[in-house]
Amino acid sequence: MTYLIAIDNGSQSTKVSIVDEVGRVHASAQRPLRPYEHPKPGQVVHPDDDVWDSIAEACTEAMQRFTGAPGEIAGVGLCTIRFCRAVMDADGRLTEPLLSWMDDRLAQPAGTRNLVSASSGYVTLRLTGERRDTAGNYEGMWPIDHETWRWPSSSPSYADTGMRREQLFDLVDPGALLGNVTGEAARATGLPAGLPVFATSNDKAVEALGSGLSDELLVSLGTYIAAMTTGDRHTVDPEGRFWSNFGSVPGKYLYESNGIRRGMWTVSWYRQLVGSDLGDLEAGAAGIEPGCGGLMTVLDWLAPGDHPYRRGALLGFDGTQGRYHVYRSILEGIALTMSRHSALMGEALGREFPELIVSGGGSRSDLMMQIFADVFGRPVRRTRMSDAAGLGAAICAAVGSGVHPDWDSAVKAMVTTADVFTPSAAAPVYAKLAQDHARITDHTDPLFASLNHITAG
Repeated sequence: MTYLIAIDNGSQSTKVSIVDEVGRVHASAQRPLRPYEHPKPGQVVHPDDDVWDSIAEACTEAMQRFTGAPGEIAGVGLCTIRFCRAVMDADGRLTEPLLSWMDDRLAQPAGTRNLVSASSGYVTLRLTGERRDTAGNYEGMWPIDHETWRWPSSSPSYADTGMRREQLFDLVDPGALLGNVTGEAARATGLPAGLPVFATSNDKAVEALGSGLSDELLVSLGTYIAAMTTGDRHTVDPEGRFWSNFGSVPGKYLYESNGIRRGMWTVSWYRQLVGSDLGDLEAGAAGIEPGCGGLMTVLDWLAPGDHPYRRGALLGFDGTQGRYHVYRSILEGIALTMSRHSALMGEALGREFPELIVSGGGSRSDLMMQIFADVFGRPVRRTRMSDAAGLGAAICAAVGSGVHPDWDSAVKAMVTTADVFTPSAAAPVYAKLAQDHARITDHTDPLFASLNHITAG
C-alpha cells in the first residue's frame, strides 16, 4: 500500500489527510484557525504564526492516528490559502502577520525589502528550507507571466508591484518537487524527515482537481464561493463576467465566475448566532417551503470590490418566519446568487453546462444539494471525499511521486462520485424566485450607498 499526505490549509481551518492511491482516507486531523485580526480599517491578517501552527498541529495529530508504515508514504501535497502575502526576514521568519486574501494592501505595491511570497511559499520554506513555491498561487499584485507561469526576466511589472526578483521565491509547476521535509520541520509536524513535498496550485484550482472537474461547472462552497470551469488559455473578459486563474495541471487554466466573499462563513455565523446544532437547522429547514414565506437573503456581508457600499440583507419578514426560514433563505440566497453568476460566465465563454458539481463542506448537506439541483435545474453531484482540495493536493503528490503516471490516471483512480441529486417539483418555483432575487440590489444599492456616505462622513 502506498500513501500520500494532503495538507489543505483553508481560510477557516487546516485539514490534513493521509490517503491511499485510490483516494481512501486512512487518517485525518483538523485544526481551526484563529479569528482574523483587523489592525486598521481594510487590514485583515492571520494572528501570530497561526497558519504554520495549525499545519504543524494537524500534521502531528494525523500522523499519530496513522497506523500504516511511515516508509510507505510517498510524499506530501501542499495546498494553502490562495493569494495571501507573507513577508519574511532572511531566515524565513515572518516579520509581520500573514496578510489575508481580504486585506486591501494586497492590491497595493508590497513596499518592503524583505522576502515576499504567497502563504504556500512561506509554508514550503518552513517545511523544506527551500525558497521555492508553486506558480499557481500567484495572482494579483505579483509580476508573474500568465503564459509561462514564471517571473519575467525583465519587466516594468517588478516596479509596479514594489518587488524585486531577488525578494521572490523560485517558481515550479503543480506536481513538481518543492523540497524535502527538514529535521526541524519533522520535529514540529511529525512528518518523516526527508519526505518529498510537492507543489499544488491555488486552493480553488486544487479543489477543482479533487472534484474531477473538466468541462463541467463546479461550485465551490467555501468561505469564498465561486463557480469554476477549466480552459487552455489565459483570457480576459472585458465585461468582467469571469476571470482566469492558474489551474492545477501545468498549462491549464481555471475560469472563475464572480462569487460570494463570505459565503459559507454566513452559514457558520448564523448557526453560532442562534446557538443551534447544524443537524437541527438542516432538519427544520427541510420542512420549509421553497421561498421561505417571502424571505430573501442578499449575501454581501463583505461587499464586492465593484460595489464597495453594499451590505448584506434579509428582506421579507412578516412575523410568520422563524430560525428555520432564515437558515433556508441563506442557503437559497447562495444558490440563487451562484446560478446567476454561473449563467453570466457560461454566456461569456459560449458554453452550456448540463451537469453541476458541488464541492466544499456545504456539499455534505443534502438540503443544500437539493436546493442547488432545483435552482440550477440540472443534476448535481458531489464526490466521496468531502475535502476536495485535500484530495486534489493528494493527486498532485501522486503524480509528482510517480504513484500515478499522469494527471488523467490519478483523477480517474482517486476521484469518485458519491451522490447525484436531480431537480424536484420545486424547480419551477425557484425559476420564478430567481427573477425577483436578481432585482433586489436594484432597490437596495441606492439605500446602502446613502448609508455608506452617512457613516463615512
